Amino acid sequence: MLGLALAAVAWSQFWMPRPTPVAVEVATSAPVTRVLAVNGRIAALHSVDVRPAVGGALVALPVAEGDLVEEGQVLARIDAEAQNAVVRQAMAALDAALIARDEARETYDRSLALGANVARSVLETQARAVQSAEQEVARLTAVLEQAQVALRDHTIRAPMRGTVLVLESEIGQIVDTATQLLTLADLSALVVEADVDEAYATQIAPGQRAVLRLAGETDTRDGHVSFVSRLVDVTTGGLAARIGFDDPVTAPVGLTVAANIIVDARDAALTVPRTALDSAGDGTGVFVVREGAARFLHVTVVDWPAARLIVTSGLTEGDVVITDAAGIVEGQTVTVDRP
Repeated sequence: MLGLALAAVAWSQFWMPRPTPVAVEVATSAPVTRVLAVNGRIAALHSVDVRPAVGGALVALPVAEGDLVEEGQVLARIDAEAQNAVVRQAMAALDAALIARDEARETYDRSLALGANVARSVLETQARAVQSAEQEVARLTAVLEQAQVALRDHTIRAPMRGTVLVLESEIGQIVDTATQLLTLADLSALVVEADVDEAYATQIAPGQRAVLRLAGETDTRDGHVSFVSRLVDVTTGGLAARIGFDDPVTAPVGLTVAANIIVDARDAALTVPRTALDSAGDGTGVFVVREGAARFLHVTVVDWPAARLIVTSGLTEGDVVITDAAGIVEGQTVTVDRP
């Protein structure tokens, strides 16, 4: 019995380190797509905040939220009684100036008809009177036109065809040029507005394809990057981007949209899990299994916010890569953990 016990101990070799089981994958070239995931919101491509050009009491508001209005349609009216009086006063002044001009012309014409019987100095004085009367008519005509423009400004009309998205005023409210009456939006052309971190500012460009998923939906929609700002917001570090839908979409403005922007697509490339990377010690690399031991390989990868990273050098197709480098050291004895 003692001999059997000693033999069992010798067979187990408990004092010798056992190989560490590791999960692996074989490096294989395959099509790879590099995707930038961002969240954005539905917005109208064309929208405008409508404000009055003059101040006063709001006396008419013939639209409501959700109404579809045509270009030029009346959206609101501001009390114009005082401005109407200004227009009438300007018209009366212009009428008086026209009469005075006509009288000056008639006087000058009569003097010209008399010929040599009228002194030259008299003709010159009358000519200047005609000129002055003409100038006064021109001035008062401009005053009348200005008053009429101000009168028209008391009626606010739609600058474009669209839907009243937000109504922020009420009849009887006193408004001025800083008051926002309503927001008008063209809901026939919707886009997704998003902010991209400045770290990826050089990777995103107009024309790139995107896969979009609206909040509350399971299906995806195709789109493309239509605009990328050339200015980074220094307060947030974000870069404004706009993504258009390939097909028309109906959705409320402000709805959250998850967007995957395809920034790179390769027909064949080697990839490794992010967990396979080891950056401690002698540079960045991965561990591969060779002759029952872990061997460190220096690799370069495309750093990207994804679970798998594209390897651009250092790895060969067919290498057996340890998928989790935590706790692995160079030369460590390992055994492949097979499911």
